[in-house]
Formats: sequence, structure tokens, C-alpha cells
Amino acid sequence: MAAAAASDFPSSSSSSPPSMPPPPPQAASLSEDRRVGRASVPPYVKAAAGSVGGVMEACCLQPIDVIKTRLQLDRSGAYRGIAHCGTTVVRSEGVRALWKGLTPFATHLTLKYALRLGSNAVLQSAFKDPGTGKVSAHGRLASGFGAGVLEALLIVTPFEVVKIRLQQQKGLSPDLLRYKGPIHCARTIVREEGLFGMWAGALPTVMRNGTNQAAMFTAKNTFDIVLWKKHEGDGKVLQPWQSMVSGFLAGTAGPVCTGPFDVVKTRLMAQGRTGDIKYKGMVHAIRTIYTEEGLRALWKGLLPRLMRIPPGQAIMWAVADQVMGLYERSYLQPAHL
Repeated sequence: MAAAAASDFPSSSSSSPPSMPPPPPQAASLSEDRRVGRASVPPYVKAAAGSVGGVMEACCLQPIDVIKTRLQLDRSGAYRGIAHCGTTVVRSEGVRALWKGLTPFATHLTLKYALRLGSNAVLQSAFKDPGTGKVSAHGRLASGFGAGVLEALLIVTPFEVVKIRLQQQKGLSPDLLRYKGPIHCARTIVREEGLFGMWAGALPTVMRNGTNQAAMFTAKNTFDIVLWKKHEGDGKVLQPWQSMVSGFLAGTAGPVCTGPFDVVKTRLMAQGRTGDIKYKGMVHAIRTIYTEEGLRALWKGLLPRLMRIPPGQAIMWAVADQVMGLYERSYLQPAHL
């Protein structure tokens, strides 16, 4: 009877739930990658995100860039500040003059951000710790500096030479302007100054952009973590306003640190390589400006740079983070808003 009763009830071992099959190797690998931080947005996605953000930034902030260039080229004190410069340009040349050089500026920003974010992602992958999948602070700085050097040599310098030559022209009548447009400007520079004329001011541009990007990428990652607890590849998509706050804060340090490089870069690009050559190079330009105009002249145009770069970074990152967030949400893991 006891044996029969015992046989009527399942044993404790038989009442336990059936064991689940082990996860597929691919799923386990992806889960592990996420846990240790190896899953990240591919460089080509970051490049595309940067391009879209660059177009938006150029359209919104071109007038501030025109004012900055005019102030940096003003040796006689014709402009008494940002507001006076802007109103003078509008009054004497029309509102459209504030968007002079937009075509090369927008094209250059689109290509620059694609190269910047893409190359930074590639360089960061080289600095990742193979065990943890994380990038150290030194690796992030080196990746940012390398991305800045690449963009300066391949994209920024030739496009800014054309942009600055167009922006320094006063007036809107094509008959009175030396350069009729971006293509004509580039052809004229190559014909009169040689191919290397498109790379006038390359050294200060390399120093400016390398330093800027080393600081910017490091600061953006830090602000994302500290303010929003956002880690790359964690599936969390920042709201646009959160990206704008991080981008704005990350974009403030560079202009202050690299002001002299930016002024010297503008002067060297504007003077060309033929005719009256006032500055013989970066060091000579810094010495000459300091001697003739004083120390503060090396930070000319700083305020419009601060009015343009931090808001520009805010706009760019607000767009880029949404594009990269869409990828994370779709392919890495569910987003946590």
C-alpha cells in the first residue's frame, strides 16, 4: 500500500521544471560583448550620422562663421564687435552676405564630420582593451587627436581656404568680386598659387583640429556618462536635448585653447602664396601678430567662435546621437529611454 501510494505521487526530482536549452553560441557571444562593453556602433554608421549632423549645423550657423572671419581679418578696427560687424555686413552687402561660402562650408562640414566620427571609431577600436573592450582616457585622447589631424589634412584645410577667400570679399555683385564661386575660387588658387595653395595654413589647422577633437571626444563621452549614465553600446538613446547639453559643454574648451591657431590659420589662408606675403609661417605669424597687435589679437574672433562651435556641436550631436541611437535600438539591444 505504501509503495502504491508512493507510486501515485511524483517524486520531488520529477516535479522540478524542465531545464531550458543553452543559448546559441552567437547569442551568448553578443550578450557577453554587451556586458563587457565590446558592442559598439560601426564606424560607417557614425560617419553617416556625422554627415547628417554637419548639414544641419552649417545651415543654422553660417552667419556666425562669416562674422568670425570678418573680425579675424579686420586689421584696421572697422568692426566694433559682433553686432556691429553683422549689421554692417547686412546694411552694406545684404542679408545674403551672411551666408557667403555656405556651399563649401556645408560640404566641408558634411565630409569633415563623416571622416571625424568614422576615423575616431576606427582608431578607438585599435586602442580598446582586448579583455574588457573599453577604451582608456589616453586612448580616447589619442583617437580624437588622430581624427583631428586626418580631417585637417584631407578635408578642412582646402575647404577653409576656399571659404575664407570667399568670405573676405566685400560686396555681392559678381562683376566686382575676384572669386565668382567655390569652383572658380579653387581653380584660381590652383592656377595662380599651385596645388599647395589649397593647403595654406595647414600646420596651424592640424594643431587646432587635433587639439579640438582630442578634447571634444573625451569631454562628450565623459558628460554622457556623468550626466546621463549613457555608455556606448548599452542601448540607451539620449533625448535630443540631452545630446545638445553634452555636445555644447564638450565644444567649449577647444576654442579657448586653440584661439591663436585659429587666428593664424585664417591669416595664412587669406593671404595666399603669391604677391604681398606678410606671414612666412605659423611661428612667424604668431610673433608678428603679437608684436603689432598685442596678445589679445591672438584670440580675435573668440566670442563668435564660442557662439558657433558649442551650439554647432549641440546641433550636430543632437542629430548624430539619434541616428546612432536608432542603430543601437535596432541592432545592439532594446533601448532604455
